[in-house]
Amino acid sequence: MPVFLCRLAVKIMDIQQIYQIFKKHPVITTDSRDCPEHAIFFALKGDKFNGNAYAKGALEKGCDYAVIDEQQYAEEGDERYILVDNVLITLQQLANCHRKALGTTIVGVTGTNGKTTTKELIAAVLSKKYNVLYTKGNLNNQIGVPKTLLQLTPQHELAVVEMGASHPGDIKELVDIVEPDFGIITNVGKAHLLGFGSFEGVIRTKGELYDFIREHGGKVFINDDNPYLNGIVGGIETVRYGQNADHELAVKGKLIDCSPFLHFEWNGHEVQTSLIGAYNIDNALAAATIGKFFNVPDDDISSAIAGYVPSNNRSQLMKTASNTLIIDAYNANPTSMEAALNNFSLIKAQKKMVMLGQMGELGEVSHEEHQKIADKLATMKLDGICLVGEEFQKVNCPEGARCFANVDELKQMIGSEKPEGTTILIKGSNSTHMFELPECL
Repeated sequence: MPVFLCRLAVKIMDIQQIYQIFKKHPVITTDSRDCPEHAIFFALKGDKFNGNAYAKGALEKGCDYAVIDEQQYAEEGDERYILVDNVLITLQQLANCHRKALGTTIVGVTGTNGKTTTKELIAAVLSKKYNVLYTKGNLNNQIGVPKTLLQLTPQHELAVVEMGASHPGDIKELVDIVEPDFGIITNVGKAHLLGFGSFEGVIRTKGELYDFIREHGGKVFINDDNPYLNGIVGGIETVRYGQNADHELAVKGKLIDCSPFLHFEWNGHEVQTSLIGAYNIDNALAAATIGKFFNVPDDDISSAIAGYVPSNNRSQLMKTASNTLIIDAYNANPTSMEAALNNFSLIKAQKKMVMLGQMGELGEVSHEEHQKIADKLATMKLDGICLVGEEFQKVNCPEGARCFANVDELKQMIGSEKPEGTTILIKGSNSTHMFELPECL
């Protein structure tokens, strides 16, 4: 563990001593613009900023302590500065210390697609019976995960912690902080291939959650229909759900309809949801399985899933004065793009159109994967195809498709040729800014 040095007292503080300070000041901030009274400011660094430079300002705004890792930023004689080797590592170790001290039962969630929606559904279901802390938004990285854990209180009975990854080793780093008792990998797919190197790299990295559970004797909830997950789950106690198995499952589901909202059945219970996309049945079944495992009544499970309304540009349905929009513009990768297009093909509408942004971080296979999407579009019955980004400009597009260098060019086209009475799928990596389109349509 790193050594913590208080400038004036000239005494070494270990992480437990830092934790004692946190217990008296249980609010942390990493943003010098948001400094609650009596909070502890952690001076994190980024590519374009150095949080140490803002430590003095954070103290002036009301923080009681500032954790820094560059001594020159400490004010001489001010005991409120805590000097450490590395602020981020300190934040992570403090979170782990707090997690161990409280001993809260934690469900860890990761996966290529659907992890945020699954986490939200799980939290909604468990909250019917328990006091639950869960990851807000997509704070699922090396900073967001410890910040979530540091919000735990003795009143929380369960926690649902989402963990994301874009490079090998990311999940291992996070599970070592979280130490989950239970785990779920929603799926594995082709995303962040530039960072992972290959699809196999994705599987290995997501599987780091299973590795931790295996080592520590926990349980995992697994989609029995997923061959990739079944291939790496050996040696772990499993609780299984799915749609296709002919053997006994904790939860078995069946798709009823998805035009456009998911309507499904689980263990004989019928649920009408506000989720767009047949692919969301797996997320819903995961939540039902975990709820059932933790003894949430079946009716409460169903009502929680039925009552969940997605947000943040994830599988949202929006009706404007002119069109019906299916907005899935938070992110995109080959797996999620194909699933969205498959679902869109099932939706019944008089006029259908897609507006797709390019998929990022695919490395050497980027051209191949964008061509596959273009080929798929060529097989679909669509009244319009708009593709955004240079990756789509490089492929052989379907006849009639229109390509744009960026979303601003597409917005200009919409300004002069606005669709009317059309159901439009909007999807793309966040960097393409496809989320700007709804206000134009």
